[in-house]
Amino acid sequence: MNNIKAQSILIVGGGIGGLSTAIALRQQGFDVELIELNPEWTVYGVGIIQQGNVVREMARLGVASDCMKQGFSFDNVRICDGAGNQLALIPGARVAGPDYPVNVALPRISLHTILLKKATELGTKITLGLTVDSLENGENKALIKFSDGRDGEYDLVIGADGIYSKIRGLLFGAHLKPKFTGQGGWRCNMPRMQEIDCLTMYRGRNGGQAGFCPLANDLMYLLQTTSEPDNPWFDHSKLDVLFKERLAEFEGPVARARDEFITNPKQVVYKPFETIFLETPWYQGRFVLIGDAAHATTPHLGQGAGMAIEDGIVLAEELKGKSVEQAMDSFMIRRFERCKFIVSSSLQIGTWELERNHTADYNGLVQKMVEVTAQPI
Repeated sequence: MNNIKAQSILIVGGGIGGLSTAIALRQQGFDVELIELNPEWTVYGVGIIQQGNVVREMARLGVASDCMKQGFSFDNVRICDGAGNQLALIPGARVAGPDYPVNVALPRISLHTILLKKATELGTKITLGLTVDSLENGENKALIKFSDGRDGEYDLVIGADGIYSKIRGLLFGAHLKPKFTGQGGWRCNMPRMQEIDCLTMYRGRNGGQAGFCPLANDLMYLLQTTSEPDNPWFDHSKLDVLFKERLAEFEGPVARARDEFITNPKQVVYKPFETIFLETPWYQGRFVLIGDAAHATTPHLGQGAGMAIEDGIVLAEELKGKSVEQAMDSFMIRRFERCKFIVSSSLQIGTWELERNHTADYNGLVQKMVEVTAQPI
């Protein structure tokens, strides 16, 4: 790559990782274009929890205050039995500093809107309904054929196009596909109960787990992870009925929310858990993968989006003042083991849940995650 520094950068994918990367790169003075395949800004999912390390990086991107205004801040995690009796209250550390909470939860659409506004204000050129059809590493440029027939060339192209990344397939082969883990996640937004003032998890009488996460003063979501061994396709018109069936073992607040608020299948989100982790370098020449395109994790540790955000910030730092080749090497050194830990630890928790392993040290692994992510990136 002739040790040439980057200036013009294309980001493929306009999700949380892509937009965060655009902000970080613009803050460093790079020329940034971002393309998104979806012709409209639609956001899949319910809510998102920003843990301490993510709050810290949101502050660096200049959007933490906006997230706090539009979300719900809390410092603890509560563990209860299936009837709602508190078993433990686990405090967290304010790794972003005393002015910021341990956690900020907010609707995904709110976070996306905040990041989009910031990226636009900083001068990111954004185009919807566009993707990459083919790519090639030129002598000193990344050469692109866009889906609208145009050609483009950039100093660097970043694949932030998610777990089903087209850029990953073009770079490393279509055989690299995510794998289903045997579990799925259920989510549903509903009015916040007054007693839900932090992430609150419940252990059902049959060993299942469900929980509430507050998203705003008047909003929370109910979540559950279930075993779905055959990776079934569910009729979307019956998602409310199916979710309620899976919550049958719970009493107390979960049962109350189940019976009162889960009434509309369109408000229920089900997602099978899939994962992929690239052991090889996440770059090839002037193309690099970040976020779910390189290391998609299950949500057991709540760090999927956080790792993508960190990727973008680290990449922007490494590109400043270095050649592309040097930046890619140092990016991998800073990101590989940290992301591998999150993916493997999340999968371990999922395995314990599938095995109904009651002797597993869930809390110990979560505490280790908190310690690891509290370290500077």
